[in-house]
Amino acid sequence: MNERVAPQAFPPMQALPDGEAEISLVVRLPWEDVARLGQEAGRLAAQMQRPVTLDEAVSNRLRSTRPAAAHARPGAEPQPAAAAAPGGAGVTSLPRISGTA
Repeated sequence: MNERVAPQAFPPMQALPDGEAEISLVVRLPWEDVARLGQEAGRLAAQMQRPVTLDEAVSNRLRSTRPAAAHARPGAEPQPAAAAAPGGAGVTSLPRISGTA
């Protein structure tokens, strides 16, 4: 078989001064998920008293729902990876913040 496999291209990762890392991704979402992110951005903007981008809303949601790292605790059992839905998981697969639909 003469199949050529294209080399994997990984998006660039950037180390930030606060100890975090930044990676840019392109994600295809249904409009319903984009609307939910807009609502999340609105709630966050009201809380922070400033405009908030959808990127910030996603980052905030991911930070606020991140489970403790099992590998960082001696003797901790590994956590099962979340099953990805075909075509990518949407925002609806993220844990809900109380008061969201």
